[in-house]
Amino acid sequence: MAEINEKELTNSEAVKDAVETKVEKKAEETVIDKAVAIKPEVEVVEKDKKSVPKVNVIETRRPKIKVFDIVNYAVFIILTLIIILPIWKVVSDSFNAVGVYQFRLWPNQPTLGGYATIMTTSKLFRPLLNSFITTIAGTLLGLIMATLGGYVLNQYEMPGRSFFSYFLLVTMIFSGGMIPEYLVMKQLGLVDNMWILVLKHGMNVYNLVLMKNFFEGIPASLYEAAKLDGCSPMQIFYKIVLPLSKAALASIGLMFAVTVWNDYSTVQIYISSRDQANFQYMLRVMVMDGDTPTTSYKVSQSTLYYSGIVCAILPFMLAYPFLQKYFVTGVNVGAVKE
Repeated sequence: MAEINEKELTNSEAVKDAVETKVEKKAEETVIDKAVAIKPEVEVVEKDKKSVPKVNVIETRRPKIKVFDIVNYAVFIILTLIIILPIWKVVSDSFNAVGVYQFRLWPNQPTLGGYATIMTTSKLFRPLLNSFITTIAGTLLGLIMATLGGYVLNQYEMPGRSFFSYFLLVTMIFSGGMIPEYLVMKQLGLVDNMWILVLKHGMNVYNLVLMKNFFEGIPASLYEAAKLDGCSPMQIFYKIVLPLSKAALASIGLMFAVTVWNDYSTVQIYISSRDQANFQYMLRVMVMDGDTPTTSYKVSQSTLYYSGIVCAILPFMLAYPFLQKYFVTGVNVGAVKE
């Protein structure tokens, strides 16, 4: 029995050895197959690496500070302070109840009495309302005249186009003079009438030329495609030209608005009634002639001056950030020809 058991053990060990050798062979075969499959990919990667040009690595160095950069920054900082500090002084003094002649960053006695006086005094309320009305109406009229005039002068097939262009350009150099202009305004019934501010600035040849140059930059293929689709010239103007002219309209509209809003010389010459005057004229009278309104607030005259100045520049300070993206593009209309 012992011999039989020994034989069975030897046979089982031999079987185990045979199985192990088969498993090892299969493992080696699988490893070889994987290596053969991966080898082409490795060769492709190595070829790609060889094809990539070698780049010389340059050591990064700190940029040198140039004298020009220092001077440039210093000059612009000084110019910025020269512009901002006077504005800041006016704003600071408009909130100061006591008039001071020194430069102060903050008011000694903060108050809103100056602004409350301006907004509640009927003597200044009517001119402020007149300024808003004339500015809005004058800007709309100026944009209509400039866009229509520029679009018409941009039509090359229009008879007499060159004559009208030169005729308008002459008016930029020569004017009729103050007396003929006054007689014309009197015949039109615009003397002592606030609408003179609207009609006088409604036609500005300089802005018309800017719009004309901008329209020339629109591709001619758009006009031709619209004509093929059956659009009339006015349909082309409303549906194609105006939607593409937002930058020019914003910048030129801002020019019209500033011109009408800040015009006090026209009021000084043509208007004698205080009810028809604008805010800029009344502000000038208040500052130059000392004609300050009576107030129940304990504020000085200089506080009223500065409060009026801030109210005069505040509308455009609030509107400019919204129009800046159009204004930067629009001021260059017609400057580049391709």
